[in-house]
Amino acid sequence: MKDKVVIITGGSSGIGKALAEEFGMNGSKILITGRNIIDLNEAVERLRKKGITVTGFQADVSREEDNRAMAAEAIRTYGRIDILINNAGITMRALFEEVELAVVKKVMDINFYGVLYATKFCLPEIIKNKGSVIGISSIAGYRGLPGRTGYSASKFALNGFLEVLRTEMLKKDVHVLTACPGFTTSNIRKRSLTKDGLLQGDSPRDENEMMTAAVCATHIYRATVKRKKIIILTAQGKLAVFLNKWFPVFMDKIVFNEMAKEPGSPLK
Repeated sequence: MKDKVVIITGGSSGIGKALAEEFGMNGSKILITGRNIIDLNEAVERLRKKGITVTGFQADVSREEDNRAMAAEAIRTYGRIDILINNAGITMRALFEEVELAVVKKVMDINFYGVLYATKFCLPEIIKNKGSVIGISSIAGYRGLPGRTGYSASKFALNGFLEVLRTEMLKKDVHVLTACPGFTTSNIRKRSLTKDGLLQGDSPRDENEMMTAAVCATHIYRATVKRKKIIILTAQGKLAVFLNKWFPVFMDKIVFNEMAKEPGSPLK
């Protein structure tokens, strides 16, 4: 990955920041995006202190024009684009019967349409350089999670898009990776949206028991180097995907009971 130009959306915290550090410490040139300019600048400063070549670009992935500008900035700064990591994401927690539809739309706009926009504007360069498109999906893209309507729907859609893109790029030697972490330590649950679109605040799960963002980033880096097609992380995640494929009715009950254990769960 030395001297490869890597764009990472949502790169100012969590898995995105860990990916910027992982690729950057291996010699890649990084452009990270984020909506909050303060968080973005702080992330850039921390990465540069580690000797990483990095640029920050304020952008909202749900806005088509921001993605067009992001791609143009990477080319202006580094002269090329080799790898796009579609990492920016948001989640929500509410029953479908209670959630405001605007909340689901917001999640879809960021998690799904944000990937489409970013990929659309970076793809010509990636095709030219025989590079990589990476989507940070989730186990929730294989197994629907109750209380996470918008999140699971967006990740199912993302998996479908990446499968189509991987097939279309077969003869163009473009690498497409669907990366599916299990529960991983990050800010995504603290920034989760409630049924009314407000921020949840505290995580409903024990973050200390999860895979760290740094370990997750290392797995994704290695999969990129090896040009793998799909990776499913954590033993729990792999087991969930396997059981859901062969025993979906059984998994309905298992997943319901597991998610109902969360503090403040909307499941009764």
